[in-house]
Amino acid sequence: MSTAHTVQIENGIAELIIAKPPVNALDSREWFELADGIDALGRNPEVRVVIIRAEGRGFCAGVDIKELDQYPERIVDVNGGNYATFKAIHRCDVPVIVAVHGFVLGGGIGITGAADIVFASECATFALPEVDRGAMGGGAHLQRLFPVQKVRQMFFTGETVTAQEADRYNFIEAIVPKDQLRETALATAAKIAAKSPAMIRIAKEALNGIEDGNLEDKYRWEQGFTMQAYTSPDSAETRRAFVEKRDANF
Repeated sequence: MSTAHTVQIENGIAELIIAKPPVNALDSREWFELADGIDALGRNPEVRVVIIRAEGRGFCAGVDIKELDQYPERIVDVNGGNYATFKAIHRCDVPVIVAVHGFVLGGGIGITGAADIVFASECATFALPEVDRGAMGGGAHLQRLFPVQKVRQMFFTGETVTAQEADRYNFIEAIVPKDQLRETALATAAKIAAKSPAMIRIAKEALNGIEDGNLEDKYRWEQGFTMQAYTSPDSAETRRAFVEKRDANF
């Protein structure tokens, strides 16, 4: 049983809730646990649709930078856990809905970009600060949410985009007050759960098959550059500065 997420199933709807205070930043082990949990839900005949949501201040702050600052060699495991999680969501046998609130950062972008349907609270914000953390990756998933040039602007600057600003790019199904987020996601999940489970599973596979390119291959390509980035002293400096709560010095 993971200490970073819980699962509850009712009426064909599985809710996977990320809950690791203070910011839902997952370590290498917890990313693999998340992937295993999603895979298990997809294989479960009682599950017809999955909702991923979170408790706390924000949806997900990505990887645990403090772990990588202390154990830089674990970048291989973190990469593997991220890859497994995003693939599990994208390739899940049933539709995956994400309901995001607060900050959606790094690995939170990967989760959101891999999903089928996205709901957001009015307080949701999106950012991919990988450059500021001495890493790469996530652009492939961000590009399922935003157009190419916006992805590059966000990646190069690390700037945050609010849910209201993101709405112009049409990937969010609905923006609602935070206290209505879960119920809004459940309403759509219930509509899917009422359909033929066999037809929905076929539809999920078919829709994945007609996408342009291979999401997992694109992300794996990016991860190779994370390893290249980690050979630079600047990469270590970004993580040390983050832990010490200061500006990086290049």
